Amino acid sequence: MRPYLLLLLALCGADPTAAARSLSLRGSWRIRNGNGSLELPGEVPGCVHTALFQRNLIQDPYYRFNDLNYRWISLDNWTYSKEFQIPFDISQWQKVILIFEGVDAVSKVLLNNVLIGKTNNMFRKYSFDVTHVVKALNSLELRFQSPVLYAAQQSRAHIRYEVPPDCPPSVQKGECHVNFIRKEQCSFSWDWGPAFPTQGIWKDVSIKAYNICHLNYFTFSPKYDNYAQQWNLKIESSFDVVSSKPVPGQVIIEIPKLQTQRTYSVEFRPGKRIIKLVVKINKKITVETWWPHGHGNQTGYNMTALFKLNGGLTIKKSAKVFFRTVELIQEPIEGSPGLSFYFKINGFPIFLKGSNWIPADSFQDRVTSDLLSLLLHSVVDANMNTLRVWGGGVYEQDEFYELCDELGIMIRRLKSHPSIIIWGGNNENEAALMMNWYNVDFTYLPTYMKDYVKLYVENIRELVLEADTTRPFITSSPTNGVKSIEEGWLSADPYNNNFGDVHFYDYTSDCWDWNIFPKARFASEYGYQSWPSFSTLEKVSSEVDWSYNSNFSSHRQHHENGNREMLFQAGLHFKLPHSTDPLREFKDTIYLTQVMQAQCVKTETEFYRRSRSEIVDGKGHTMGALYWQLNDIWPAPSWASLEYGGKWKMLHYFARHFFAPLWPVGFEDKGVFFVYGVSDLHSNRVMLTVRVHRWSSLEPVCSHRTPNFVMRAGKAVLLYQEPVSEMLQRCGHCTRQSCVVSFYLSTNSKPLSSTNYHFLSSPKEAEGLQKADITAIISQHKDTFVFDLETSAVAPFVWLDVGSIPGRFSDNGFLMTEKTRTVFFYPWRPTSKSELEQSLHVTSLADIY
Repeated sequence: MRPYLLLLLALCGADPTAAARSLSLRGSWRIRNGNGSLELPGEVPGCVHTALFQRNLIQDPYYRFNDLNYRWISLDNWTYSKEFQIPFDISQWQKVILIFEGVDAVSKVLLNNVLIGKTNNMFRKYSFDVTHVVKALNSLELRFQSPVLYAAQQSRAHIRYEVPPDCPPSVQKGECHVNFIRKEQCSFSWDWGPAFPTQGIWKDVSIKAYNICHLNYFTFSPKYDNYAQQWNLKIESSFDVVSSKPVPGQVIIEIPKLQTQRTYSVEFRPGKRIIKLVVKINKKITVETWWPHGHGNQTGYNMTALFKLNGGLTIKKSAKVFFRTVELIQEPIEGSPGLSFYFKINGFPIFLKGSNWIPADSFQDRVTSDLLSLLLHSVVDANMNTLRVWGGGVYEQDEFYELCDELGIMIRRLKSHPSIIIWGGNNENEAALMMNWYNVDFTYLPTYMKDYVKLYVENIRELVLEADTTRPFITSSPTNGVKSIEEGWLSADPYNNNFGDVHFYDYTSDCWDWNIFPKARFASEYGYQSWPSFSTLEKVSSEVDWSYNSNFSSHRQHHENGNREMLFQAGLHFKLPHSTDPLREFKDTIYLTQVMQAQCVKTETEFYRRSRSEIVDGKGHTMGALYWQLNDIWPAPSWASLEYGGKWKMLHYFARHFFAPLWPVGFEDKGVFFVYGVSDLHSNRVMLTVRVHRWSSLEPVCSHRTPNFVMRAGKAVLLYQEPVSEMLQRCGHCTRQSCVVSFYLSTNSKPLSSTNYHFLSSPKEAEGLQKADITAIISQHKDTFVFDLETSAVAPFVWLDVGSIPGRFSDNGFLMTEKTRTVFFYPWRPTSKSELEQSLHVTSLADIY
């Protein structure tokens, strides 16, 4: 496990005017390869690949086939070196330490040619005592070993039994034995990402000098005492006390807005010391809680902790405290075997809506504050409230979690963050072991099971629960939760729909048929692939690559048969593009894969949302839908709804609707059309309007309004049902092939939801569908651009693309059944009306036929 809250560092010194000293070693370093034939400047934080690219010694690593062309970088042993002066008198300080916040990954650390330590774990912080080695002028060197060669070496040394998998599938074009190194697992390749096993210093480096003591970390966790009915704030501070005798003092904790001030007497004894305090918040004071996005405010309170030690020493820490409770409810459900699996936040059941987060770049130094902000704002803009941070990436930077706290996005890791609602020991390891994904020799199964329990239960689980009692822990995801525990932490059927969470992928069944989806308690992974837009691919390819069947297209696809599966799924309901212009056909195929992905994930997510309040044949009570995956690590086909760099795919626009707090869900069962209303809001009186449209006309054939319903908070309720044959007969001159259904929720004639739709037949069978002539008049209003659209015909999956101009539309990929429609474009950098007009390309379904 990674130490908690590494960012919260403070220093104490000899007196208030002579505080401890700190010297940052970030910035320019020298980098050289193993035989010294190549030497260049490089930035810290950074890695070898980005240093080579910045010096024009290599092309963009993402360009064409460069993930293979640049394997030599990962196979070499690189050295980082820096000379630096200490700008203060070292002899005045009792202790000097060298701190690495993150080293990637296997290295020997030499200061002034003295070996002061080694690193072998990308995820942990390293601190070395250099008091007797450091001088006024210093040379620092990190001699890295190739992570690929190190992993192979470690694998060879492990001779007692095989640890699968040895290598990734050949389609991933990756490196082997990644499970033998504590490093970003996907850096050796994954089914959505390239192999770029980096070397470098990927986080800050600093020298710290201090007398008397040093604050290593300061962390806290609020917990509600149900018996006393009050909040308790547990505070933990770790100190390195270098004084030769005890130092008495006081700690003053203040939270002004909660009228809280507490003073505690403390004594700092020599050595490593941990001070634990409990601050009880007066129960008469109203504490506003932190809520997930869409359910309330993200209220936090400013807190200061002042350590006042005898002799005039002071340390002051400032932080923001958020109060909220989280419970994972696993209890019997009436009419169903098994147990529930859902979360209560502040005592309120929350349906978790969202996606899965992977690293935003193969090179972590390129993950900027702006990029994180863009991606995470896109999460809440799509009405999500949860991210599942995937276990094969990196422990994300503190800024990631701070943004999630502010935005109300629920996630996993550092204990002082309210946005983290659960810890997970691993991703899919329980299922991989018990379902024998790697075809292991069964004679080794008891050994694997024993190792699993030792690592994830006896070590990781114990450490996590010792450090944090404010949120639940599950050993694996997916898991059967309590049932897995009863079976010795490894369930015989980890994908049991009656327990825990499930992952579901099926690329051969028809995704429009909701019956194929598991009616599970919680769906934490599911999805379908699509290609990113041409404007994203164009930057990393050449003209010869612009074909769906090119070597580049095959190379970029890291999922076995992925390109064929996309076309198969698309072909079930759409005509595949056939153009005499190869580039036109490529762009049309990209468009169609995005249509297919959006429609598939929409169908599946709507199934999960409408299943929250019902039990059918003993199954249901679904309380979470987190599709795979949110973002991309490079420009390539994947399951993501955000392309590399943040551009929204059609799926992300669809997610804005199917995750909306109030949304009507339509589906068919045995020839009957049903509409459910799903709500995350407080109670509402709603009316449902159902319209039938002919493909050949912009005027609706008929319209039906229901009486007012009371939509209760947190429920999915049936609002409407009618046999399709009766609906078509009632509307007159309609067949399944010639008509389409749309529906929306309103109150007092004011729309409460966007308009949803239901296809009565596959669009490839649509009768009367015409090529729509869609025009756009663009105007500007302050920082927003207004697109006034007009169409000559009903147009499904209208897609507005402005190429590489960064920004997003208010809506996209929509069914246009009326002559005019207005959408807005929110640019992410300054642009102009003329630039948008030149870049705009409008596509709808009939355009690709």
